[in-house]
Amino acid sequence: MEALLARIAANDDADVSLLVELISDIRPDNCDNVEQAGNNVLALCYLLEQSPVLRAGLRDYLLRIIATRKQSHLYADTGIFRGTDFMAEVKQRLSWKVLPPAINTSYLKDVFGLLFPRRDDWKWIAGLDDTVWERLLLALHHDELADISLLQKPILEILEALSTLSYRMTGLGLENELTRIHPAIEQYGSPFLGLNEEIGDYVREYRALLTGQRTEHSDEKQALVLIAQCRDTLQKIRKHAANTGVSIGLTQLLVRISQMLSRIERLLMLLEATEETRHQVIVKLFKELVTADNRKYSLRDLFSTHTELLALLITDNAGHTGEHYVTATRGEYFSMLRSGMGAGLIVGFMAMLKVLATKLLLAPLAAAFVYSMNYSLGFMLVHVMHFTIATKQPAMTASRIAASISDVQQGKEQSLESLADLCVNVFRTQFIAILGNVALSIPTAYAIAWIWLWTTGEHLASPDKVATLVHDLSPIESLAIFHAAIAGVFLFLSGLISGYYDNQCLYNRIPERLQQRPFLQRLLGQERLTRFSNYIGNNLGALAGNFYFGIMLGSMGTIGFILGLPLDIRHITFSSAYFSFALVGSDHQLPLQTIAISLMGVAAIGLTNLLVSFSLALMVALKSRRVRYRQWWPLSALIAKRFIKKPTHFFWPPKDQPATPEQTANTD
Repeated sequence: MEALLARIAANDDADVSLLVELISDIRPDNCDNVEQAGNNVLALCYLLEQSPVLRAGLRDYLLRIIATRKQSHLYADTGIFRGTDFMAEVKQRLSWKVLPPAINTSYLKDVFGLLFPRRDDWKWIAGLDDTVWERLLLALHHDELADISLLQKPILEILEALSTLSYRMTGLGLENELTRIHPAIEQYGSPFLGLNEEIGDYVREYRALLTGQRTEHSDEKQALVLIAQCRDTLQKIRKHAANTGVSIGLTQLLVRISQMLSRIERLLMLLEATEETRHQVIVKLFKELVTADNRKYSLRDLFSTHTELLALLITDNAGHTGEHYVTATRGEYFSMLRSGMGAGLIVGFMAMLKVLATKLLLAPLAAAFVYSMNYSLGFMLVHVMHFTIATKQPAMTASRIAASISDVQQGKEQSLESLADLCVNVFRTQFIAILGNVALSIPTAYAIAWIWLWTTGEHLASPDKVATLVHDLSPIESLAIFHAAIAGVFLFLSGLISGYYDNQCLYNRIPERLQQRPFLQRLLGQERLTRFSNYIGNNLGALAGNFYFGIMLGSMGTIGFILGLPLDIRHITFSSAYFSFALVGSDHQLPLQTIAISLMGVAAIGLTNLLVSFSLALMVALKSRRVRYRQWWPLSALIAKRFIKKPTHFFWPPKDQPATPEQTANTD
């Protein structure tokens, strides 16, 4: 490294090849090895501190590289989403992965790609403590710089980047997409326009200061106030979007503006930094730029950035529905029991239709269609009748729990007690809903099987079908648990689909558009049309989620057959009905061991349905809120303590338990 520094000191051009070699010497063998990178940087610091010649050579070399290249694009573009369509950006990044764009070394932005060519360079650069990088800057001793004019070009480039970002952001801040959701931007003046004017004045005064036309310039404080106002406006838009819906285009717009505001703030802090804070700001900006440039082809980052707000609002919409799936009082508890029993009654007939459909000997695609319509229309009927499929609860209630966790972390709750109450209420509600489903699906299916035998003289389930049903219920001899996990994934997806369609209904104003259709006005009349449009507005997501859930369940077996893979689904309510069909079809000759294994299989299927769907839904809900919960063990211990002390509360509501504030607000 010392020999390389000597070569740099003897060099008087601005070629980056020597800097590439120096960074290669600093780079650890494994980019996750931050300790090795830190030792290498500290070794470089030691050499610079010991030799004024070496540090002067490296300092002047770095300044020549910066001063002889166009820099504003690095500050104004790197790390900020381009104004292209989302799918166009996906295609662009995919093409760049195969054939990266040409490098123009006259731009500092492209030079970054040469200096940090490895896709994981950002790990050791961002992983190193800021103090290590600050020590390297101190070791360069910029106070010894003889030619101060070398610093003027970088400052002018930063000012140009500020102007570019300001103009771009002002145009975005006045987009129709934002003013539609938040009309106050036009009515009371846009903070984006005010920020643009302030940045313009700041840049002009700073340039005049550099050219000697002024002796001072206004500080950045007013600009920072306007940046805070812009962020407040974005926050209001996000809140309003919860009631008006959100699109990928709106999400992309909000992300771009947020990124531009952060970059403007960072550049202002750099220009106005004091001797004590300048190195801190430079290090943070350096890490930010290297990470962004290093991951500019990353599809994972693209999806993560642009789906976060969309996922939040979708899971929130599912969460609003989920509030109706949590009971606290005995009245709500028994209401959920009746609702679950109603669903069990309908599922008994759906299971009958499924068994009959298997006797039609249909082609694979025709069978998938028939099975899917049976499931879809049946689940939609369950919703229209205000009944409850127990296994759909986890995907809905997970968002509600995630919101409570977020509140606890933000200090909105005094302790974990309220969160533990919610978890107990959710468990109890799921228990009674499952009990209601199974309690009526089993006798309903049993009665259907007997009536079928009495009216037709033959069993609904033939001996071969009985053997198949019993085999499919066994968690030992079949893939029942694996198939139940697949159903759990579909339950989770149906919750997301419900939230997505609820969001689309709000964003596209479906109820209002329905009421404006002359054809529907003539067909239904204004009063019926109003009720119909209001129903669609309140239930489109649930209906769509149930419809697609049925398609997923009905087509999975056919997909497995076509692919030659053991793919299928198992659902607890249907499995309990199939058990009744098998029991009657065997003339009650099933061995006790087979009955016990089948009942254990039904329970295992239900538990798998719940765990998979709830885990996935909770993971997405927490991720969408950027929540990393570190109190799982205290929460689990508190819930376990409650179970030991009062286990009945997990299955039976206390007589004097009041409704939660959320439920009170919901009722109002």
